[in-house]
Amino acid sequence: MTPAAARIGVGGERPYEVVIGAGVLSELPALAGQARAVVVVHARSVAGVAERACELLGEVGYAAAAQEVPDGEAAKEIGVLTRLWERLADRGIGRGDAIVAVGGGAVTDVAGFAAATWLRGIRVILVPTTLLAMADAAIGGKTAINVAAGKNLVGAFYPPAGVLADLTVLRTLPPAEYASGLAEVIKAGFIADPVILQFIEADPAAAARPGGPHEPELVQRAVAMKAAVVSADLREAGLREILNYGHTLGHAIERAEGYTMRHGEAVAIGMTYAAAVARLAGRLDAATAERHRAVLAGVGLPTRYRPGAWPQLRDAMTMDKKNRAARLRLVVLDGLARPGILADPPEELLERAYAEVS
Repeated sequence: MTPAAARIGVGGERPYEVVIGAGVLSELPALAGQARAVVVVHARSVAGVAERACELLGEVGYAAAAQEVPDGEAAKEIGVLTRLWERLADRGIGRGDAIVAVGGGAVTDVAGFAAATWLRGIRVILVPTTLLAMADAAIGGKTAINVAAGKNLVGAFYPPAGVLADLTVLRTLPPAEYASGLAEVIKAGFIADPVILQFIEADPAAAARPGGPHEPELVQRAVAMKAAVVSADLREAGLREILNYGHTLGHAIERAEGYTMRHGEAVAIGMTYAAAVARLAGRLDAATAERHRAVLAGVGLPTRYRPGAWPQLRDAMTMDKKNRAARLRLVVLDGLARPGILADPPEELLERAYAEVS
């Protein structure tokens, strides 16, 4: 066990731990269990981390092999998933074996879905290598791929055997990629833990820098918030819906951009939009709505999107997974750390709010 690591439990039908700290990748073999063979699925950009994972597994007798997938959202395509299944077959991966996912949220999503569907489910261990994946994507058991109709529409709830968030891998993240991850950390601050916002507001430049003074606590607080929510609601039957704050418009923007915009950038705009909707609906005070723009912009995230895009975005929002009986459901705030649902809001209000972020 890594001495300085933080350990956050995620409850539910298959409890597991999220281990956060420098050097926690060394705990990987202990999570592989009784597996004979392990396939390490990784993005090209983190091939070095995947190689080290294979070495650690090989040193204790596992037959480990790496399998590269494309970087970013290109990993979450059916063709990539098919090739993963073929690789698992070639390696003779059985029900007692395992997959290790090394990379950002796209890799943990597609590798997790491959594990959920191969032989109706094999062990998967997640090694997130981006701040976005550590704070959000790797926590909670959601796995998915994208289809033409929308993002994450095909997937499964499938908890991992464990998550190893090794903070040392964040040091090489490009600034824009790190800031993208901060969007999910900031989301946790607005919906549940305002202390996160205080840390960031105290020194936005330091917060936006990998290895900043508050990085371990920011990651731990974001993970703890999500762990508490998904422990109570794995399959998004109620409480978990609040985690989609900013994602309804965010996912629509990602689709409009052909998934070339970073997820956190789209969600940052989505949160600013959701705050504008809530303010116009009389549910959120103006100061908290403006605080969204200030905090997000302070770490280099966008808070506006192109004018004229509303009709396209509104169409895409109809495919949002939170909608019920074709009625739009937006996660909004009734105050700081007081999330709620705005169901079937007036179209005129939605359009007015978009005008404020365009």
